[in-house]
Amino acid sequence: MASDSGEEKTAEEGTMTLDERKAKMEQLRAKMRSTTKANRASLIEESAKAKMTARENARLERQRKLAEVLRMQTEAEDRGEDVERQKNWEWTIEENDNWEKKKARKARRADYEFHDDVHAARRRYKKDLDLIKPDLATYNRQKEAVLGLAPGSLSKSGSSTPSSSALTTFDPSGGQVVPSSEQRMAAESFYRDANTLLYADNKPTEDAIDRVVSKINRDIDKKGKFSRKRLNEDEGDITYINERNRVFNKKIARYYDKYTSEIRASFERGTAL
Repeated sequence: MASDSGEEKTAEEGTMTLDERKAKMEQLRAKMRSTTKANRASLIEESAKAKMTARENARLERQRKLAEVLRMQTEAEDRGEDVERQKNWEWTIEENDNWEKKKARKARRADYEFHDDVHAARRRYKKDLDLIKPDLATYNRQKEAVLGLAPGSLSKSGSSTPSSSALTTFDPSGGQVVPSSEQRMAAESFYRDANTLLYADNKPTEDAIDRVVSKINRDIDKKGKFSRKRLNEDEGDITYINERNRVFNKKIARYYDKYTSEIRASFERGTAL
């Protein structure tokens, strides 16, 4: 049957006239042109997507958010509603308190001027606190030894509250719990005060030493790149309208002041031609 259909198709092609063959050729060429055009359009689209960088994506995202905000403002104004009040409804009391604390903290840290040594030390201490990540696992192990708990009791419960599995002995005559000698030594080492005679017995881990070294290196790099902002810097004539324009003028002056300083001086003296 397959051979019969192939023979019939060959016979039909043999009986086609010249005009029919030309029409079929034009149809195939048109199909080839449309396929080539579609492939080229797809290639251009993929190339454009590959050229789009992360910065462009961020810019488009900002534009999208700005358009969304403007649309919401326009709709709220048409309805006669307050946009800020409607936006504040989306925040909870806890989120609002956290935001206010963050703003107050940012305002305090914006005071970068030097007042005294105590203020500078406190400011430095507060910044270092942000980088501290306490080792809760080691702390729980030490507290378990102090409280006489079984190893892993605080770690498994996920809290620092003691459980009932204490490694202490009960004195029936006195009716109280008697801590063991190991527990007393651990408590003396854990809760140290001014009268403690123990010192220099702490052996930091390799990770703790690496954190200290990385912190020192980071401070050295930051100090090398530090440039104090001067609010009352004497810059001579005011030739700018905002901060961005001031920076631009400063860059231009760096390259062209040596050529234009005499001309500007002549204009100021009134002797320019």
